[in-house]
Amino acid sequence: MDVDRSAIVRRRVSPLSNGTVLAALGVVGFSFSFPGTVWALDGFGPWSATGVRGVLAAAIALAALLVTRAPLPARADWPALAVVAGGCAIGFPLLTTLALQTSTTAHSAVVIGALPMATATISALLTRRRPSKVFWAAAGTGAATVIVFSLAQNRGQPTVADLYLFGALIVCAAGYAEGGRLSAHMPGWRVIAWGVVLAAPVNLVVSAWALTQEPVDLTAKALVGMAYIAGISQFGGFVVWYQGMALIGVARASQLQLAQPLLTLVWAVLLLGEQLSPAVPLTAVIVLACIVVTQRARTS
Repeated sequence: MDVDRSAIVRRRVSPLSNGTVLAALGVVGFSFSFPGTVWALDGFGPWSATGVRGVLAAAIALAALLVTRAPLPARADWPALAVVAGGCAIGFPLLTTLALQTSTTAHSAVVIGALPMATATISALLTRRRPSKVFWAAAGTGAATVIVFSLAQNRGQPTVADLYLFGALIVCAAGYAEGGRLSAHMPGWRVIAWGVVLAAPVNLVVSAWALTQEPVDLTAKALVGMAYIAGISQFGGFVVWYQGMALIGVARASQLQLAQPLLTLVWAVLLLGEQLSPAVPLTAVIVLACIVVTQRARTS
């Protein structure tokens, strides 16, 4: 299959088309990122997990770029790719990994569940569009809900983990917004591929330093977790996600992504044995409803 062609060809598809299946696989893959990170932390420190994850993902991405003989991006695209690299390949992995040292997977999933809404907001600001009042009302309600949830879970005081998560939310949203803009003229899988390759030098330095400072215990759980977050969360998930998006369109694919936080909650209970307070699913549903409204208002 011609990877580039599959990333840009649009077709009429049924609800159960290959594009829908690919996009859904991407969502399922991303939904396990937090549990995979928790597993990786079973044998790696947070800085080691982030650096090694980035280096392994860059090796996979570089191999894909070489095999498909992908051309170098245009000079004008490099600044935006730097934002993708900093947000999606360095900032988000590091900040969420630091947060998951003390925060539960369920709590983190609810906070990061506002990512599609934050991405839509930053994209609107970057493109200087003027979304409707309904959009801003829903976005504001969703943001307020996440903030109230975080404070309520910690007796009115934000924790360091919450600060990490909100930071991760912002930098990843910026990376997604710039990546979405680049995908208008560059196959989406190449956007993330160049992003992780561009971030590789930083992740190499982080790995070299962290592996000498943090203890490493190569347990089976840690190795499986590391393989997952490097191969799927950092790169492979983006490949099927963007291919599916190219086939069924951004609007339809984005609706599938709304299920991601709820799927992460399921994994947290089934695989990590976490107990959910009533506030967790309630907040997740409210945020989900706000995201649906922003998506509809943004595309109307």
